[in-house]
Amino acid sequence: MTSQEAARELLREFPVVDGHNDLPWALRAQVRYDLDARDIAADQSAHLHTDIPRLRAGGVGAQYWSVYVRTDSPDPVAATLEQIDCVRQLLTRHPEDLRPALTAADMEAARGEGRIASLMGAEGGHSIANSLGTLRGLYGLGVRYMTLTHNDNVDWADSATDEPKAGGLTAFGREVVREMNRLGMLVDLSHVAATTMRDALDASSAPVIFSHSSARAVCDHPRNVPDDVLERLRANGGMAMVTFVPKFVLRAAVDWTAAADENMRAHGFHHLDTTPEAMKVHRAFEDRQPRPVATVATVADHLDHMREAAGIDHVGIGGDYDGTAFTPDGLADVSGYPNLLAELLDRGWSKADLAKLTWKNAVRVLDAAEDVARGLQATRPPSNATIESLDG
Repeated sequence: MTSQEAARELLREFPVVDGHNDLPWALRAQVRYDLDARDIAADQSAHLHTDIPRLRAGGVGAQYWSVYVRTDSPDPVAATLEQIDCVRQLLTRHPEDLRPALTAADMEAARGEGRIASLMGAEGGHSIANSLGTLRGLYGLGVRYMTLTHNDNVDWADSATDEPKAGGLTAFGREVVREMNRLGMLVDLSHVAATTMRDALDASSAPVIFSHSSARAVCDHPRNVPDDVLERLRANGGMAMVTFVPKFVLRAAVDWTAAADENMRAHGFHHLDTTPEAMKVHRAFEDRQPRPVATVATVADHLDHMREAAGIDHVGIGGDYDGTAFTPDGLADVSGYPNLLAELLDRGWSKADLAKLTWKNAVRVLDAAEDVARGLQATRPPSNATIESLDG
């Protein structure tokens, strides 16, 4: 049996739980949620990284759909609700393939049914507008993790890619973490500053996740996770889900991406814009300055390091598909996960290791967060703290 065949066989039993996919944002940006124009029941490879046939080909069994909105959105709460509505419409349109999931038990039920468990994650604390009531509202609508920041600081937490302001988490930021623990909403530390990572680990009584981050020791980018934080996941019980974004996994891509982003802004586009018009600008820049190309092996290097630093029980996968303009060779879209598993098999990862990487760790972490929440809800009422009362 070849490594590819072995990878596909394993995925039939232990499919991939992917921590982060930006399909809802791509549908918003490209067609303003016209789901007939981007029918994911059919091949959408001309427009998207994601559709149901390729999710099936890639062995995906559970997906956290990101309900991301930009930090400069004039009304981020309303925009987040629209993103949640998009996911719900997708679930209604494709019930034979996509199963709503709120719990670890729901994930296992979906696996038993041969459907893709569909969960949601809010990407950035700006989506709650400094309101714990709004946080609870998002949880009630099905959001099961929140990334504390995106690329910009929020009033109560520092981002990895902004100028430090809070020094990590403020008092209100720590209260946000505690309320997420009480709800059973996973605290996602992708995008946050290392100081915020450490403060959140100090404040959290439940496992945390990194929904789409890689190892800083392998590629020194502030979006990646330092070794001391990876090591703390052992005691915390959380997990770091490797991302495939070339500028986060390949050192040579960091400077190139900075220049490409500046070129986008010079042409009047947001640097994260992946609409066809924006991609024309990207491609023209790439023609002039060839892009450094990450590969499956590049991503595997990060996983090798993350397994060593955090332990096999604390690693996972969060590709960031449809949230990045470029992808590694061999991981072009959501059909590529078997290529990564085959590479890891060739490096000596056991089938037991891969089962934890793809499925078991993510299910365990959500189950543990639910268990912590049950205990906290028995002893602690909902918090009505405000940022004014805690941070002045």
